[in-house]
Amino acid sequence: MLQLRPGARAAGPVALAEVLADPATTLLAARDGGDIVGLAVVAVYRRLSGVSAHLHDVVVDGAARRRGCGGALVEAAIEVARERGAYSLELTSAPWREAANRLYPRLGFQRRDTNVYWLKL
Repeated sequence: MLQLRPGARAAGPVALAEVLADPATTLLAARDGGDIVGLAVVAVYRRLSGVSAHLHDVVVDGAARRRGCGGALVEAAIEVARERGAYSLELTSAPWREAANRLYPRLGFQRRDTNVYWLKL
């Protein structure tokens, strides 16, 4: 999480348990031997317009980057979304995450011209 948002705190066991318990979410992990080197969360949910999916928290350990882990996580998320009947998979990425912003178009994502609004709660 620390690599996703400046000032973020590491997710603890309670947050992990809540993600795993939510039927809308799937936690994906990239492994190198016995070590987890990357994570991603895909949420598939019903909207009035149909079933949609959103990709969250794609992160790969710095030492494991440039070895295909991020791409493998995103491709697995695409498959989860397809299997669960989603018509689209959306994500957002901060502009400063340069490697991620190069990866997503290579995997077929198109940048949308949209206004993204955010309210800190």
